[in-house]
Amino acid sequence: MKNKKIKIAIIHDWLVTYAGAEKVLECIIELYPDADLYSLIEDLDEDNKDFLKNKKVNTTFMQKIPFIKKIYRKLLPIMPFAIETLDLGKYDLIISSSHAVAKGVITGPMQLHICYCHTPIRYAWDLESEYLYEAGLSQGIKYFLAKHLLKKIRMWDFISSSRVDYFLSNSNFIGKRINKVYRKNSNTIYPPVDIDKFKNSFKKEDYYFTFSRFVSYKKIDLIAKTFSKYFPDKKLLIAGDGPDKDKIKSYESNNIKILGYLSEEELLKYLGRAKAFIFAAYEDFGIVNVEAQAAGTPVIAYGMGGGSETVIGIDKKNPTGLLFYEQNCESIRDAIINFEDNIELFQQENMIQNAKNFSKEVFKDSLSSFISSKVIELKE
Repeated sequence: MKNKKIKIAIIHDWLVTYAGAEKVLECIIELYPDADLYSLIEDLDEDNKDFLKNKKVNTTFMQKIPFIKKIYRKLLPIMPFAIETLDLGKYDLIISSSHAVAKGVITGPMQLHICYCHTPIRYAWDLESEYLYEAGLSQGIKYFLAKHLLKKIRMWDFISSSRVDYFLSNSNFIGKRINKVYRKNSNTIYPPVDIDKFKNSFKKEDYYFTFSRFVSYKKIDLIAKTFSKYFPDKKLLIAGDGPDKDKIKSYESNNIKILGYLSEEELLKYLGRAKAFIFAAYEDFGIVNVEAQAAGTPVIAYGMGGGSETVIGIDKKNPTGLLFYEQNCESIRDAIINFEDNIELFQQENMIQNAKNFSKEVFKDSLSSFISSKVIELKE
């Protein structure tokens, strides 16, 4: 392959929104503008496609299924077959951005496949019950059939991991999951966070802030319950929307205010002016924790998962937040009390400096260096 310009394919699970995984994809596209792009399906709104840089998206037969954007999650059982129908035989380098099946694309012995793994398929491994519930398959004969299909997907997921030459994980936490599920080692490259949008400095106000999609595993209700039970004199502002909206809304009171969905500009202001940002979810990485620090706001976060990798705890030099280790009201209560007793330790410049370790530039430099080193090995 010496002196030959390599042909590159980028493959992403599905393109229906612009969220964390798509921000990673955007940076990969910026690094390799001549690469061809593949995905199971593409159903983005026209005003939400800028991150694709006008690239044509090559899709699978799933693209032709009616109302695919509404039902694609229920079609997980056919996704492995769909991804294997893609013919990438003409490419020298395949870069997959995968949290489901993209890493299972079939490659040949002379092709280099590098996978940026957001997580092994959560719906097949540790979120099986949640998937069955969301798909309306929580009981009856359909339940047992779906359980059987998910077992088959786990088998395929493990077997197809051998098609990847090198795994990259988005956190050390996910690196451990990759090793547990696939028995493969990985290198961690933290995902890109757009810290440049947090250039304005804000005067702090006397309120705590949290925002997220209102779904059960985000534990927004747990934060609200803590303030309702233990801190009636402290103000909590909650932003977001989602299926658990009514449940979260029930906590609204004199000191707890539900703001609903906020524009990005509004979100930046609330985040920047908050005394602290509270995050109680068990996340793979947790971009919002970095965004809070980029805004100069300390973070009170659940210390399992990615939180322990993005927040510098109070027991270390130049702390940027405080971690708690149990998802219950008492643990959050103790963390808030500890935070207020030591509030002078949390300096804005430390938060902002730590956030820079997770910038888009750091991500792109790290990813480019890793891929370049493996391509050089391939050419030798």
